[in-house]
Amino acid sequence: MAYILAVNPAILAETGMDRGALVTVTALSAATATALMALLSNLPLALAPGMGINTFFTYTICLGAGLPWQQALGMVFVNGVVFLALSVSGVRQKVLRAIPQSLTYAITAGIGLFIAFVGLKNGGVVVANPATLVTHGDFTQGGTALCLGGVALTAVLMARRVPGAIVLGMLGAAVAGLFVSNGAGGTLTTLPDAFLAMPASPAPLVLALDLSFLRSIDAFVAVLPLILTLLLVDMFDNIGTLIGVTRRAGLLDAQGNLPGVGRVLVADAVAAILSALLGTSTVVSYIESASGVEAGGRTGLTGLTTAACFVLALVVSPVILAVPAAATAPALIVVGVLMLQSVTEIDMRDFAVATPAVLTVLGIPLLFSIADGIGLGLIASAVLALAVGRPRALTATGYVIAAVFFLQFFRIFPF
Repeated sequence: MAYILAVNPAILAETGMDRGALVTVTALSAATATALMALLSNLPLALAPGMGINTFFTYTICLGAGLPWQQALGMVFVNGVVFLALSVSGVRQKVLRAIPQSLTYAITAGIGLFIAFVGLKNGGVVVANPATLVTHGDFTQGGTALCLGGVALTAVLMARRVPGAIVLGMLGAAVAGLFVSNGAGGTLTTLPDAFLAMPASPAPLVLALDLSFLRSIDAFVAVLPLILTLLLVDMFDNIGTLIGVTRRAGLLDAQGNLPGVGRVLVADAVAAILSALLGTSTVVSYIESASGVEAGGRTGLTGLTTAACFVLALVVSPVILAVPAAATAPALIVVGVLMLQSVTEIDMRDFAVATPAVLTVLGIPLLFSIADGIGLGLIASAVLALAVGRPRALTATGYVIAAVFFLQFFRIFPF
């Protein structure tokens, strides 16, 4: 999971947030949330700011909708409060059942493509082109070549099942950057003045959230689709990870249920609220928790150990800040590949299933919006379910969510 210490600040800093403070806040939020999960659930689950949600925070809410990062943090806070209410009341499971299983796989795959595209763009592998929208960059440029080399190294390490492959690939690219010109008389990676130092103050981000959009109905309705998307992505990330990791650890009962799941859901929700207060995008459970399970972890002690490691990482923040974008880009691309693998779970032989799934997978990266991609998929699911005589393929909640996106897309309601 350590790659998130460099990748999350690199993504969120594009909104104008202080990168040094982001490293500190990323470590603190991961440590706090992971320790909370360990103490409340006694499960080997580790949490940190989620990949996919951080890109949605930056590229859709802030850069896409033009909202300041303070308001984006406010939306994360509202999402967390709603998340907690849904978890305590049991409605959370009903909302999850409102989304067809095939669409949850498609959303994960679409976010994977989105993250990979961001990595390719940040690494200079993909650049804008007025005729074709995008084209390949100049592979002879130092940053682009370093990114491609980092992808190759990380992919080889992943294929050989080397533990910590993403972190090792990122560090390998960063070290190589010491010898690659940045085109301005320096190198892509610059050695820090010190390898160990006190972390940057989190003060610029802590409690900086802005909830002014709650003061008027119009303002709240305008950001409602964004908050809804945050909620849905948060749910999919957490539930999918929870089921996958606990199944691998052999913690599910004979019916496939997790005993004490209520405490896990509450810990998830409280962690989301804490992430907004600390000053980062939503904290979620990480599928990398499975590596702790493979190493023998079965209890919250595994999580407490991980939390302690995140705290210890704070003293090497100068090294984390020295990692260039060309070295973090391969991590984004490889994580995108991992998430895209979920597309194999979709039944492409059923056209009523395949169409919404493909629209979602393509819509998220091409529209550069996770929210719009989910909206396309849900609308298509609703239309096809009714048209082919399968109205129960979508729950009543699913139809309501699809209707909200429909009204937004066609501006029937002033979102």
